[in-house]
Amino acid sequence: MIVKIADNITSPLGFTTEENYQAVKRGDTRLQRFVNKWSLPEPFIASLFEEGTLESAFNHRVKATLPYTRFEQMALLSAIEAITRSGIDAASERCIFILSTTKGNISLLEQGVEGVPDDRLQLSETARAIARFFGNRAEPMVVSNACASGVCVQIVAMRYLESGRYDHAVVIGADIQSPFIVSGFASFKALSPTACQPFSENRMGLNLGEAAATMVLRRVDEAKGYWQLADGAIRNDAHHISSPSKAAEGSFRALEAVLRRCPLTEELAVINAHGTATLYNDEMEAKAIERAGLLAIPVNAYKGNYGHTMGAAGVLETILTMRGLDEGTILPTRGFDELGVSKPIRVTKECLTTDRQAFIKLISGFGGTNAALRCVKV
Repeated sequence: MIVKIADNITSPLGFTTEENYQAVKRGDTRLQRFVNKWSLPEPFIASLFEEGTLESAFNHRVKATLPYTRFEQMALLSAIEAITRSGIDAASERCIFILSTTKGNISLLEQGVEGVPDDRLQLSETARAIARFFGNRAEPMVVSNACASGVCVQIVAMRYLESGRYDHAVVIGADIQSPFIVSGFASFKALSPTACQPFSENRMGLNLGEAAATMVLRRVDEAKGYWQLADGAIRNDAHHISSPSKAAEGSFRALEAVLRRCPLTEELAVINAHGTATLYNDEMEAKAIERAGLLAIPVNAYKGNYGHTMGAAGVLETILTMRGLDEGTILPTRGFDELGVSKPIRVTKECLTTDRQAFIKLISGFGGTNAALRCVKV
């Protein structure tokens, strides 16, 4: 059995999971319009840390003897908090670090950091730098499977722990924004000129965001009062380099796989969807949910609070959903108004109460990547 024993979310909404949870529950967001940011020719809307906030928090909370990039500082702030709360020995050879990111130290392309070698552009070197900070000498793992990475990384961690090679896994999802990333999404015409509206009739695209989120996972024979990562499936349908399958094939197959092994007595509280607010993604997810026979289950998404945090999204959104269900709350979908997908999914507009303690996290990404994770409170 694989259970979560500690977590953290570090984002523009707060530096702890609780700060983030209360902010989302209130309906807060840090999405704002940026004009001439990084000298980009077009304005864009994103959720970014205020200038200098990360660096100040890192210097205040961390006694580092080596230089770290902005991305690494954000990831370390999150990991330190989660590891401290867990009480584990992060330096143990029985502990593995697994990093989920799509771009890592992409900012080094634009500007170097004194004392940070150029090879830290490589995701493997970034992961090593983070693991070595904690004195961990085991070879870390990197999961970079487009924007599905944050759920894929949890499934990979489950497999490592179930193999018996490790007792603990520190799972970190993180991404920052940069001119390279914003320009790339703009070239796809995927960015919304207004705050994003997941699953809504008038949705016009996504907003970007930056965040780090960390889970500390443990392999146990039995447990009570913990969230279990009960089952997960990755189904990469390779439909198109950027457009999802119109029949939702990969997403449906991932859902089908985790439901096939779902006990009949288990009742799902919610499906936490990817919900990027692009025309194609939201329609695809609605079709997958309908094909899986889950139209009666509430659906929510957090992109209206955070923007799309890419490699952090799957980890961050899983933690938030767990925290909500801990107190019997299904969190709202900020920005949602009138249903704008072809299937009658039940998108949450406001907080709902529930006594159910199981959910599915759904995610997708470029290249036809898809994953689903089923979590249960035991």
